Amino acid sequence: MAYTILFGTFAILMMIGTPIAFCLGFASLATVLYLGLPPIVVFQQINSGMNVFAMMSIPFFIFAGDLMVRGGIATRLIRFAAGLVGHLRGGLGQVNIIASTLFGGISGSAVADASAVGGLMVPQMAARGYDRGYAVNVTVSSSIIALLIPPSHNMILYSISAGGTVSVADLFTAGVIPGLLLTLTLMVTAYIVARRRGYPSEPFPGFAKLGYFLLSALPGLLLIAIIFGGVRSGIFTATESSCIAVLYAFLVALLVYRELDWHGFIEAVLGAVRTTSLVLLVIGTAASFAWLMSFLQVQTTLIQVVRSVSDNPLIVLLLINITLLVLGTFMDMAPLVIISTPVLLPIVKAFGVDPVHFGVIMILNAGIGLITPPVGTVLFVGCAVGKITIREAMRTIWPFFTAMLAVLMAVTYVPALSLWLPGLFR
Repeated sequence: MAYTILFGTFAILMMIGTPIAFCLGFASLATVLYLGLPPIVVFQQINSGMNVFAMMSIPFFIFAGDLMVRGGIATRLIRFAAGLVGHLRGGLGQVNIIASTLFGGISGSAVADASAVGGLMVPQMAARGYDRGYAVNVTVSSSIIALLIPPSHNMILYSISAGGTVSVADLFTAGVIPGLLLTLTLMVTAYIVARRRGYPSEPFPGFAKLGYFLLSALPGLLLIAIIFGGVRSGIFTATESSCIAVLYAFLVALLVYRELDWHGFIEAVLGAVRTTSLVLLVIGTAASFAWLMSFLQVQTTLIQVVRSVSDNPLIVLLLINITLLVLGTFMDMAPLVIISTPVLLPIVKAFGVDPVHFGVIMILNAGIGLITPPVGTVLFVGCAVGKITIREAMRTIWPFFTAMLAVLMAVTYVPALSLWLPGLFR
């Protein structure tokens, strides 16, 4: 009966449009009252879920990304990407993807990526004769790359949800090759679609100008090396690297690019505070929900159910992927990671799957959910930026969606894609 109350309350509140944080909180409270436990347990678990030292890195990375957007880094990255790949067929689509990859290595956020890069690229693509649906499709699908490459906030969430037993440095490293594979796959897809539709390419600016664009973008690009190199080498932790990222972003935006004024700084602070508040509320209530699932031994029950279905790890991973894809259609990424990790990680470990490998699978899977309605946050942002409806975007997104699923299958069934690079540092 407790299972029914926990998941039933959550499902009913979701169906009537209640915000996800309140769905998790009220479902937890209703279950605790049914079990006869003191209600304060829910609030203790919420506080415990948010009161994790490693969680401090999330608001700082958000703040650093916002500073870099307002400080002109996104504009310079796009200009460099345009010089690098703009001469390919469907040039602005290729520029969009490369710019998202570079910016994702700074922001670590798919929403920030879609907003910053999409806000600059979609109007340009529309003006050059690209269909707005195509422009939005490229924007939202390429923004998912930010979730795989450092500094991914959600990699940190996965590590925390796994009880701190999975190294953030290993997760950052493990996401690099899958992230680059996703970049390449989306570029090929964009090229094929652009060729069929007859989209133009841009003139190559010449190596001298490309070098100038690179030098202009270099201060921003160095932040990627500082974060990844520092964390991977053990010079500083992920939390410390987030603070260094803020300081570096502030100095670059203020002293190098000189595009950050007082108003922009205040807006960056307020934006980071708003985003952090929303994220932490979801994290806290999701932690309470996850604690109840552990208390009710949901994991043990699921392992038994899975073993009764199949003992083949390949089949188990396929079932988990399908489950996560379905859950991602109506649950945002942060609660999905926090709730699913304590449940699914023991299952995959029981079948011999490496936790780092599974972390990459989960992040990519949940990322696909961000561009899948009805609760596709990144899809909403992309459509808002592109000024089209979700229906219009979904009519033409299928080539990109298929490409992402192909990468997901490759990452799932070729563990070396995730584990080879971390293994070099051990």
